[in-house]
Amino acid sequence: MSINWVMLAPSASSNSPRTFEPLPQEQTLYTSPPRTSLSIQSLNKFPGKEPFSVSSSAGVVYLTNRRIIYLPSSPTPALQSFAAPILNLHDTHVTAPWIGPNVWTAVLQPVQGGGIPPQHAALELKITFKDGGAFDFHTRYERVKERLQQAVEVARESGAVRGDGSERGRGRGGGALDGVNLDSVNLEELPAYEETGAAVPAPVGAQNGAPIPPPTVPPPAVNVETLPATSPRQEQQIFSPPSEPPPGYEEVQRESVEDELARRLSNARE
Repeated sequence: MSINWVMLAPSASSNSPRTFEPLPQEQTLYTSPPRTSLSIQSLNKFPGKEPFSVSSSAGVVYLTNRRIIYLPSSPTPALQSFAAPILNLHDTHVTAPWIGPNVWTAVLQPVQGGGIPPQHAALELKITFKDGGAFDFHTRYERVKERLQQAVEVARESGAVRGDGSERGRGRGGGALDGVNLDSVNLEELPAYEETGAAVPAPVGAQNGAPIPPPTVPPPAVNVETLPATSPRQEQQIFSPPSEPPPGYEEVQRESVEDELARRLSNARE
């Protein structure tokens, strides 16, 4: 990221909004409403370490296929412009408070000579969308970042670039993306999924608009020839209760009674 290093385009008149000169192969993908604010400050404020902080209450944020640019509506000597390469932004997310506008937050990785004191290895960036657009901006940013990372990976495999594509130099010119063919980066929305193949014809009832009854499943067939044949006498033996006691029943019953009487007599004598 860099402070006050964005090359501005000449304005047609003093009342015209400020714009920037694009880098080679750079395309503008998003422009925010003019009341968007920006804040950059130190992540950790250690004793004896001078904190860093710049802010603007209103301005315009531009998202391109290479970087994020912020031009304040009322420039000051401390903040006339801001730019950060897309791959130098980390941990990006949108915060939606109960009261107040949505805020887009990121961790910045400064570039050498970009106007940030060298003792700050990381800074916190907050962009407040007072007139809306935070989620639209975040969606576009994440899509561009993903496509750009894929392009850097392809260029690294071919030996055209080194590293992860984040800018560590002075943050001007092509920089870390010099070896990446940005024209080959697809920035459009992916097409909606459509199933291919031959269509299955609908049933005749469905084509005529009539309801289709559920299919009827016939009961399983039973081969009566395989069943064992039973006579009326066998059926009576199977289902009729026995009319006589089993063999030896009276003898067992008598022995049980005798044993019980003997046990009682023995207990009485004791």
